[in-house]
Amino acid sequence: MPKLFAPFVALLCVLAAGCGGGSSNSDTTSTPAAGGPTGAGQTLSIVGFGSGDEIANTRAKLATQAIAPSKVKNPTGGFNDQQFLATVASHTVPDLIYLDRQKVGTYAAKGALQPVDVCGIDMSRFRKPAVDEVTFDGKVYGVPEFYDNRTLIIDDTVMQQAGVSDFGVQDWDKLEADTKKLVQMSGGKVTRIGFDPKLPEFFPLWAKANGVDLVSSDGKSVHLDDPKAVEALKFAVSLINLQGGWGKFKSFRDTWDFFGAKNEFARNQVGAFPMEDWYYNVLASASPDVKISSKPFTDRQGNTVNWATGSAWAIPKGAKHVKLACEWAKTMTDKASWIAAAKARIAANAKDKLPFTGLHTANKDADAQILSMRKKSGTIFDAAVQTVEDVQGDAFAINASAGGAAVTSAWTDAVNKVLAGQASPAAALKQAQTTAQAAIDQAQIR
Repeated sequence: MPKLFAPFVALLCVLAAGCGGGSSNSDTTSTPAAGGPTGAGQTLSIVGFGSGDEIANTRAKLATQAIAPSKVKNPTGGFNDQQFLATVASHTVPDLIYLDRQKVGTYAAKGALQPVDVCGIDMSRFRKPAVDEVTFDGKVYGVPEFYDNRTLIIDDTVMQQAGVSDFGVQDWDKLEADTKKLVQMSGGKVTRIGFDPKLPEFFPLWAKANGVDLVSSDGKSVHLDDPKAVEALKFAVSLINLQGGWGKFKSFRDTWDFFGAKNEFARNQVGAFPMEDWYYNVLASASPDVKISSKPFTDRQGNTVNWATGSAWAIPKGAKHVKLACEWAKTMTDKASWIAAAKARIAANAKDKLPFTGLHTANKDADAQILSMRKKSGTIFDAAVQTVEDVQGDAFAINASAGGAAVTSAWTDAVNKVLAGQASPAAALKQAQTTAQAAIDQAQIR
């Protein structure tokens, strides 16, 4: 898979509405009404967040009111690593950044962020895996926002056609046999993918299902070449190889109308795959009549394995308006703000006669309240939402490390090499281990 695939998926997630906040589309400078914690004349500068869907905009409006009469400026575009590092070097950092939680450890190690304990936010309100992602060397450097869960999405029609019952990923021998039954080939080309293991981006999920965390709990070492990780990669890649190989597999997958009414489930082009929970909202909006079911992703003993990811708010070291930054981050992730956003989404969906597929956040109390607000739609999405709710308590996150993005790049490159037939799983992950560990060791030396 090309190296650009992972960031492309992140972009798709934002476009899907409600999976990671507001990727900015335009410069946004607003002047709220009087009142609030600070005086006039100050402007909160934010990088990585701008105008978005009703989930982002509802909360942003409340956050803007909370810092009034100060203003807020959101430059165009999402978070850019090189641009941020340039501001650090020139001592012109923004007051607040919105970024993937996996990057927080990297910037904390570089001394580019300050701990958010200055904000006085009760971190116990957030789910532990989300907090772990933004905790480096014992200090918390980010305020968690969304909580993207991963479950299996299954095409019931395809299962019935292929004669596959009780589909799941616990028994790898059965999964291989089921995949062979589900895949369809014609003229040497793939016409239906039986099971998509989602490589390279979901490799951490497969490793965890086989009993290994890619990053140690203290974030100081990686386990990319652990025999269990190698075994997991070998198996996941084998599922693609028995479906025509990477080239044919990916070529067919690239034809999918992923966000449209003729998506892969509407056209029965796939049997099943693991996916983030925001995709249920996509399906409910684009093809509400699809016949799908959902299940937890499990390890080989049948225990739920849910890799949770998301974004966070972080304050650069040297920010001019820390108090404003704290107030904005606190309001954006507050229970009341999430509930207001959920109400906005429910109203928008009701207007279009679409089911509300939930809103999953790192704020435990907010999630509980939002769940109680949700009315059953009488569609298959009721069960899907329940599956997501059921797996949230069994989530894991990749622990924060000084390597951060470099670690992700290392294992992504390794998986890509294996998919392309350029290296064996053992050789590719051995090289990734060396690269990732070096990135952590070097970054920890400030």
